[in-house]
Amino acid sequence: MKLSDLIENLSLEVKTPETDLTREVTGGYVSDMLSDVIANAKAGYVWVTFQSHLNIVAVASLKGICGIIMVNNRVPARETILKAAAENIPIMTSSLAAFELVGKLYALGLRCR
Repeated sequence: MKLSDLIENLSLEVKTPETDLTREVTGGYVSDMLSDVIANAKAGYVWVTFQSHLNIVAVASLKGICGIIMVNNRVPARETILKAAAENIPIMTSSLAAFELVGKLYALGLRCR
């Protein structure tokens, strides 16, 4: 499934439209602990979090994460958006709670392998 398909199916708001939204999503991971994401997320995953600070971009870049979805109407800091655009890391937002959004990702066929 392409990242653009997730955006459409989940009505996500893209905060970094200049990034590559055609990436293939191979799975998903949800965590708000950066060390947990570093230890367990895999390249190609979409990451669900309520974190919005600059360090999420570094972790996503390190792990090869194809996109970050912020839940609960979180808004990324301006420097986070700028860094994500520079690193070509798509950031999207959702009004849904993490539990609900992850359920929808699962229903769309995404898994954590």
